[in-house]
Amino acid sequence: MTSYRPETWAGFYLNRPLVMGILNVTPDSFSDGGRYADPVVAIAAGHAMRDAGADIIDVGGESTRPDALPVPPAQEAARVEPVIAALAAQGVVVSADTRNAETMAAALNAGARIINDVSGLRHDPAALPLLAARGCPVVIMHMRGSPMTMNCQAVYNDVVADVLVELGHTRDAALRAGIEAGAIALDPGLGFAKRGAQNVALLRALPRFAALGHALLIGLSRKKFIGEAGGEPASARRLPGSLAAALFAVGQGANILRVHDVAETVQALRVWQSLTVADSKMS
Repeated sequence: MTSYRPETWAGFYLNRPLVMGILNVTPDSFSDGGRYADPVVAIAAGHAMRDAGADIIDVGGESTRPDALPVPPAQEAARVEPVIAALAAQGVVVSADTRNAETMAAALNAGARIINDVSGLRHDPAALPLLAARGCPVVIMHMRGSPMTMNCQAVYNDVVADVLVELGHTRDAALRAGIEAGAIALDPGLGFAKRGAQNVALLRALPRFAALGHALLIGLSRKKFIGEAGGEPASARRLPGSLAAALFAVGQGANILRVHDVAETVQALRVWQSLTVADSKMS
């Protein structure tokens, strides 16, 4: 491990936490499936998130919730392309949430600047050479199996140590393929082949993930373990718990928060920073 901490990622200075707004243009995502399936509605939502303070809008065309069925890449690309193109044309920094190289290429051609792959670039063999050639920033997440099988693979000797090793191996494969170290952000993959207490253990160990030397992205918004800890079964009503966990994550070294509730997260971060960082400002 290294104690090096990156100062920038994807053109952003990491002197404050970044907010990545979730924009699922899918019919079946766990919290907001179908809400933004219409491209016109999705584009308006993306602009609203940017206006609320999101630094990045993460557009996804395939649900990766537990037991979700795969979507053909051509269908996935057709869902995301018009949304990405419209947002990028207005200067919005867009990331594409996809496991498929065909969709990655279409998204980058439409104006996406970042690729966010829940499989850690392991699902599609064409992903690594494509992104190395494109030179774009990437988010490499830890997951075992696929959305259909991941819940059966949440068995670890030591969840923190095992995820650190496995995520490190995935990162190393990206480096060997030619992806620059400074282009990589890492995500321990809360909720992906992890159950309640395992997610909590990973959150408490975030300084160890930050020590890997890359920007650290955390996605915990509205997830099941938040509901379990907070006693809230409805995903849409987990904002208070999501904010509490998000601020804890930032305090443990997270650089980027991937969230559904942008305005509320931005406000919480502004207050958190005003209380914890001397003479700080959030733009």
